[in-house]
Amino acid sequence: MIVVMSPSATQADVTAVRKTIEAHGLEAFVSVGQERTVVGVVGTDIERVANIASLAGVEQVIRVTQPYKLASVEHHRERTRVVAGGVPIGQGSELVAIAGPCSVESREMVLDTARWVRHEGARMLRGGAFKPRTSPYTFQGLGKPALEMLAEARAETGLPVVSEVVDTAELEDMERHVDVLQVGSRNMHNFVLLRAVGRSSRPVLLKRGFGATIEEWLMAAEYVLSSGNSDVILCERGIRTFETATRNTLDLSAVPLLRRHTHLPIAVDPSHGTGQRDLVTPMALAAAAAGADALLIEVHPDPPNARSDGPQSLDFAEFGALMDELRRLQFVRNGAAAGNGTAPASDGAGSEAQPPGAPIRKLRGRIDDLDQRIATLLQERAAVALEVQEVRGLDRHGHDVARERELLEHAARASTGPLEPEELTAIFGAILRASRSAQRRRSEAHMRARHEG
Repeated sequence: MIVVMSPSATQADVTAVRKTIEAHGLEAFVSVGQERTVVGVVGTDIERVANIASLAGVEQVIRVTQPYKLASVEHHRERTRVVAGGVPIGQGSELVAIAGPCSVESREMVLDTARWVRHEGARMLRGGAFKPRTSPYTFQGLGKPALEMLAEARAETGLPVVSEVVDTAELEDMERHVDVLQVGSRNMHNFVLLRAVGRSSRPVLLKRGFGATIEEWLMAAEYVLSSGNSDVILCERGIRTFETATRNTLDLSAVPLLRRHTHLPIAVDPSHGTGQRDLVTPMALAAAAAGADALLIEVHPDPPNARSDGPQSLDFAEFGALMDELRRLQFVRNGAAAGNGTAPASDGAGSEAQPPGAPIRKLRGRIDDLDQRIATLLQERAAVALEVQEVRGLDRHGHDVARERELLEHAARASTGPLEPEELTAIFGAILRASRSAQRRRSEAHMRARHEG
């Protein structure tokens, strides 16, 4: 049952409603919105308080049709914003990248990773200290020493830490060292653990069980919410299906579906969801397009030699390329993100010095000049390519495959600056494709003119 208070309801009215509910042995959960307050009623035989609609300040009483009460949009019409370590996730906030290694392997490794992902624009650091694994013979994590390493990485970079809690006995240590408690897929049905993190002051990131339905997942969130912790983030990490080509089947339809049924923020983990490095970026972009509030991305300085989940971990350059794409598509913005003023830093000191104005303007002026010259040269090159096509004959195919291969090889050999050979090859490949498009338009215009004539 949901009790919706009128906009004019006073705090005394809300208190009276809460005390009436509790007097009947039921639980009352008060949610204060921008325009009005809502009180959720949880317990058995809630019809005992059906007459609560007559109390002062009550606008209406709504019977919740879903088995999950506190997680439902009926209980909380406005989407929830969870603030974790100063970083807002959810309503009104931009997409948050949570990046780092699957497992903390060493102090140097986690510090290097934290510095790099922050430099590239990640807002939070992920890293496993305790790792529940299918095999008892695989790496299980470094335990408490890893928590201390994560705390050191947070102190240096300013990135809040997300790490998985696997046992209630570890909870006290976890709360001292991390900002968000992650409940993993295997523990989604661990109701003792869910109630324990529900009593914690730390936000909870709840991963979907690999065999769980949406309703079961939301009911697991209900355990946390009903234990008193309203800061819950749901995380889609893939489900087990009959498909074996990927590690899991990443259910991105869950994102818009959850937005329809719950007010809780939604994260997506494309690393575990696919298990393959080359699929992480496209699925991360798809998750952002579907409406995810956060992305969990596994990043490792040397994925082939990672002690856990190397095949699904991005290296530093690949993570940087992903963040470039997210910025290009405007899922994230450059510089400080709205809400907490934290900007990517390049010096690892926790804050980024503002660049001096005059030298930067001078350098940008040089870049603008170079860009203009490049644009002029590209137009000139395309015009020459059209002349080549006319000489060859407008009825013939406009390009020479062997000649283009020679040009690309020459571009790769000419790498004497900061660009890698494959980067120069990609640039010249794009130039050749643009030239072919111009030639194709010229041929089409010629054929139409000849046909009309």
